[in-house]
Amino acid sequence: MSKDKYIICFDADDTLWDNQSHYDSVEEQWLEVMKPYGTPQYLHDVLFKVEKKNMPTMGYGTKAFCLSLIETALKLSRQTIPLTELQKIYDFSTWLLSMPATPFDGVQPTLSQLSADYTLVCLTKGDLLDQQNKLRRSGLKPYFNHIEIVAEKTVGIYANLCHRYSTTPSHFVMTGNSFKSDIDPVLQIGGYGIHIPFKRMWAYEKAEEYTHDKLFKINSFQEIPQIIDRIREKA
Repeated sequence: MSKDKYIICFDADDTLWDNQSHYDSVEEQWLEVMKPYGTPQYLHDVLFKVEKKNMPTMGYGTKAFCLSLIETALKLSRQTIPLTELQKIYDFSTWLLSMPATPFDGVQPTLSQLSADYTLVCLTKGDLLDQQNKLRRSGLKPYFNHIEIVAEKTVGIYANLCHRYSTTPSHFVMTGNSFKSDIDPVLQIGGYGIHIPFKRMWAYEKAEEYTHDKLFKINSFQEIPQIIDRIREKA
């Protein structure tokens, strides 16, 4: 059976599975190691500044985060932090490279249902190998027709996807937890956004939200097929 002309695109981290909670847990361990060098809020703020500084060269993902943790530890300790403490930071941060990628409730059956009728795309940003491995561990890869791993999610990226998959923005739907990366750029090109917020949000992804006639905000992944039906009815 041929696929419907709509392209349904999904973010991965914190949309299909929990990611940020694991990062927060590692940061808490880092804060414990680093407590001789400042208050938790001060340490957090300095780490975030280092992460933002490193983004143009390191991008997103586990490896960039691990290096930022180590760099910040060296910076705050003025290169005096004991090697045993650096080893601790290395060990618990690199655990993220094998962290669980267990799908949220409802994700697997919903993707299975949608994949029968639509072209599904997983669009995620971060380190290529790390994201590929998480998708493999999740067991969700067979439901996607295409996997896209990008350095950043921009208006140009989404417009290019529409062109490459021979569709128009009016037939492109993006589902994700980040309003900044998953929703706003798609609405800007005339596509549809399905916003499914997660309980945790990385500070860099926080953005002002707004209402839009092509925006749907949901609480459960199982609501997506109904939203797709509503989008088609509007066409």
